Amino acid sequence: MSQKVASTLKRRPGRPRKFAAPSRALTVTLPETVFEILRGIDPDISRAIARIAERRAPEPSRPATELMVFGKRAVITVRPTATLERRTGVSLVPLPDGRALISFDQPTTVEELELHLYDAIEDAQLAPEDRRLFQEIGAILKDARRSRDVSLLRRSIIVLESPRPLRTAPTRPRKAKG
Repeated sequence: MSQKVASTLKRRPGRPRKFAAPSRALTVTLPETVFEILRGIDPDISRAIARIAERRAPEPSRPATELMVFGKRAVITVRPTATLERRTGVSLVPLPDGRALISFDQPTTVEELELHLYDAIEDAQLAPEDRRLFQEIGAILKDARRSRDVSLLRRSIIVLESPRPLRTAPTRPRKAKG
């Protein structure tokens, strides 16, 4: 089972993948006007088409946990739940797609997180959907810990917090006075 995390992170030879999901090449003929509209969405036409399709597709049901891979690194994203924060002492950092990253407010080791997860799983009062989430996170950590090809690293992130919701529109850099 430890090969699951390692195979997710394994670097494949050749050109890097453009999409996380399985994909295939397609030849299509488009009017120039459509081509220009697509280039306005994304300079890469295949990504522009994928973005339009994703907007129109029904929202897929996503697993409680996912490994999001960036190059040779991956992070665990989760379906946000207050129970995870309360029972394990982690903080969840929201992502634009409704998922969340796991972060630590207090110095906590990955091993301590794993113990908190397994202790919570044994609690009969834990809701079934939370139990499934805790089990999935625990399985990812266990697989990574047992793998010879993966290192578990604890990193810090920068989080901006406001007493009221932050603007979602991009802000321009402020000019220095003087």
